[in-house]
Amino acid sequence: MNLMDKTMEPAEQTDANITRITVAGKEVVLVGTAHVSRESAELVARVIEEERPDTVCVELCQSRYQSIRQSAQWREMNIVKVIREKKAFLLLINLLMAAFQKKVGEKLGVRPGEEMIRALDAAEATGANVCLADRDISVTLSRTWRSTGLWNKMKLFFQLILSFGGVGDIDEEAIEQMKQEDILQSLLSEMEKAHPSIRRILIDERDQYLAQKIRHAEGDRIVAVVGAGHVPGIREYIHQEIDIVPLETIPPKGKAVGLIKWLIPGIIVALVIAGFFYGGLQTGREMIIWWFLANGIFAGIGAVIALAHPVTIVTAVFAAPLTSLNPMIAAGWVAGLVEASVRKPKVGDLEDLPEDILSARGFWRNKVTRILLVVVFTNLGSAVGTFVALPMMVKLVGAGG
Repeated sequence: MNLMDKTMEPAEQTDANITRITVAGKEVVLVGTAHVSRESAELVARVIEEERPDTVCVELCQSRYQSIRQSAQWREMNIVKVIREKKAFLLLINLLMAAFQKKVGEKLGVRPGEEMIRALDAAEATGANVCLADRDISVTLSRTWRSTGLWNKMKLFFQLILSFGGVGDIDEEAIEQMKQEDILQSLLSEMEKAHPSIRRILIDERDQYLAQKIRHAEGDRIVAVVGAGHVPGIREYIHQEIDIVPLETIPPKGKAVGLIKWLIPGIIVALVIAGFFYGGLQTGREMIIWWFLANGIFAGIGAVIALAHPVTIVTAVFAAPLTSLNPMIAAGWVAGLVEASVRKPKVGDLEDLPEDILSARGFWRNKVTRILLVVVFTNLGSAVGTFVALPMMVKLVGAGG
């Protein structure tokens, strides 16, 4: 990150939600919005109409832009491809966030992303270019995912579910906080306190990304519509030339993670061999039985929780003990593909997805989201089964010795 401007020109605060900045020969009007506020939506439209900018920058990435502009995008989803590309969990989190934002919007009588919709409409009406200035949501989620351990991944998932279920209990104080925060930040506020790296990825990195995109937007007069929580960071970074390529890169899995993925199967095999060697045929058999029962039963329980088809449940039970010994395959992926085969999503399921994700019942009823739940809960069950089986197998080896 290199400083291009020797001196930072002061920002002019003309309104509580409007900041004027001169940078690199451009006049930037920064509009800080509340994502769940009708007043913000009206302010955005008014500012764009009055300023007549060359370009309107919006806090959207391509995928979020399509979700706003292309209501039929769900019909094009290929759930099998999602599972094969190992993106089931990320898609499920995306859907949970979309549901959370939509339910909050309904509570306040505002469409999700209303201020961005008004910004896009106003840009079109005034003939301004549109710049999608935010980092792709999948990159943000993937970078967040890679920065957390297994336990925190589980906490993240269940916190999203609890946040989703608690929308009806949101009070005025919580709503005011949401108006000043990023939607991701609101959902992950508890984890953010314990893990500063999450804030760095969710907020600081995106502040840098947004600032760079705004700085290099086409034209000399720019209106940038962003969440109020991003305004201080953008003001800080917009006078700097920032290399955003590293911010768009999904870091590889850590060596420790890769080692553990191979280490656990290695330990299991070593324990079984030790059981046969020290305890004889009977001990070795008992260890194998324990491994298959613990892994299979808990994976099957996970599939049952997801209301999987009976064939899928049986598949999960028999696949988990074997896939757990192969770091390249997960029981949930196998179960998800089977569920997608025996209960193929229909066009109606894809069309109903925007409404079904608004309730827990809808999540389990819709064939698309049920497949995602099968993948996630089967994998969780298999992981629990592994940690249940390990101490029992160690105990059998000790008894045999």
